[in-house]
Amino acid sequence: MHAPDPDYKHVVERGFRDAAFLNDIGITLVDCGPGWCESTLRIGPRHLQHTGVIHAGVQSTLADHTAGGAAMTVTPADGVILTVEFKMQLLRAALGDNLWCRAQVLKPGKAFHVVESEVYAMKGGKKTLVSKLGGTMAVVPRNVP
Repeated sequence: MHAPDPDYKHVVERGFRDAAFLNDIGITLVDCGPGWCESTLRIGPRHLQHTGVIHAGVQSTLADHTAGGAAMTVTPADGVILTVEFKMQLLRAALGDNLWCRAQVLKPGKAFHVVESEVYAMKGGKKTLVSKLGGTMAVVPRNVP
């Protein structure tokens, strides 16, 4: 495998900052390092589905983009990450004031990275695992749309 981009932190920061949809719903980067990434989301009424729990689409977006951030930390400078597939497991009703996500690369590769994300609901100082994502990210040349 080619060496990861030494400027990966700025690449991941830019990926969160410049993603308009993430900004629309309020997802922010917490931190990242080699093979991992963390993000958070302050929950508001717009993030809830009709029964009052945090919408599965919100959890999936948080988990997917954070997994992509983790994948970028082990990707060469001439590559970008695109999600190939993921499975989202909703473990329990997500209730809380914030969501916090940690993603890690389980197996980096030249063409694909295998990733995992865990999403936690935070309420009153308590952290509860609410969903998990397992997925595959493709490494593609930066000039491919």
